[in-house]
Amino acid sequence: MNAPQTETGLQFSVALSTEPDTRSAIEDVCRQAATRLGGPADLAMLFVSPQHGPEFESVAASIAGRLEAKHLLGCTGESIVGGSREIEQQPAIALWLARLPGVSIHGMYLEFEETPEGATFTGWPDDLPDPWPPGAALITLGDPFSFAVDAFLRRINEDHAGVPVVGGMASGGFGPGQNRLWLDGNEFASGAVAALVHGPLRIRSVVSQGCRPIGEHYVVTRSQRNVIQELGGRPPLAHLQELFPTLPPREQQLVQRGLHVGRVINEYQDHFGRGDFLVRNVIGADPGSGAIAIGELIRPGQTVQFHVRDAESADEDLRHLVSQARTGSAAPPLGALLFTCNGRGTRLFQQPNHDAGVIQESLGEIPLAGFFAQGELGPIGGQNFIHGFTASVVLFERTEHG
Repeated sequence: MNAPQTETGLQFSVALSTEPDTRSAIEDVCRQAATRLGGPADLAMLFVSPQHGPEFESVAASIAGRLEAKHLLGCTGESIVGGSREIEQQPAIALWLARLPGVSIHGMYLEFEETPEGATFTGWPDDLPDPWPPGAALITLGDPFSFAVDAFLRRINEDHAGVPVVGGMASGGFGPGQNRLWLDGNEFASGAVAALVHGPLRIRSVVSQGCRPIGEHYVVTRSQRNVIQELGGRPPLAHLQELFPTLPPREQQLVQRGLHVGRVINEYQDHFGRGDFLVRNVIGADPGSGAIAIGELIRPGQTVQFHVRDAESADEDLRHLVSQARTGSAAPPLGALLFTCNGRGTRLFQQPNHDAGVIQESLGEIPLAGFFAQGELGPIGGQNFIHGFTASVVLFERTEHG
């Protein structure tokens, strides 16, 4: 699958191989993707399933040698996305290529270090622009067992406000050292690989958390760390007990199965809707006090709303947000990356290939690749977060003046 050459020269292609033999799979994806692109790639994205583990050491070097791509970024994924297919827990390699004339790409391998002064991240290239240019995006693939991604995202939000961090945490490994990351021809078992991309193209993100709000939104009037003690002067459970009987039976079941709380990111908006909430799980409740604990720090004055999640809401949310992204752009996307939760796929939806299929249905058969992540990266309300049960989509478009 490839995108046609555009006036700006932007071009994308993707290839997927389910061949169990690693060398054959590498030859397959390199031949297909390079032929469809019609020239050398500026950026290659590589996603490999754990079934190819015995050959991990040679994967990136083999592909880098065959392609002669200027930059290669990749990681392992328990399930792999290529085109409209999601290959779950079977051998698969997806290779996504982009020709980006005039675009600057700064590849980097980052490591986390804990110092007496706090979290430190090393490996930043000396040639990074300062400040990071408008329109830049940081594509990041990290190892969940060794890279402090929460601290990393806080640092980016502080030092480079407004620059989206998109990507996901490698998956398929069950402990430290079992996942793999690739940068150009090099392999790593920890840390993160990233590429700062900026220039004459538009990179946009779609973060579908797969939830829908229920009831009304409330202002937090008392809290301690991640515990909400009062909403509008009353215990959260008191509000929930009043809301529950008014819900349809299906939503009552969802509340009992797993309740979520969405926190508004931008409090200065007049209205709060889809995409304005950072959704986190309710991880505990105290029937005595009526307080609830969520998977996020919370403070008084913030606005929250209860949410529920199921396959129906996840489907509707992704379709709405991708369609909204398409209608909100002067030009259709030419290529896309998908970082979806390893709890989605057929674990959530009855039919396979759901997220990839929705993107292709909404945007056309554009080159798409990605993987099922152990944490998805993407911005909500202009701030970067790590998510769960989320589909984080990256869209590559020509600029409005291109």
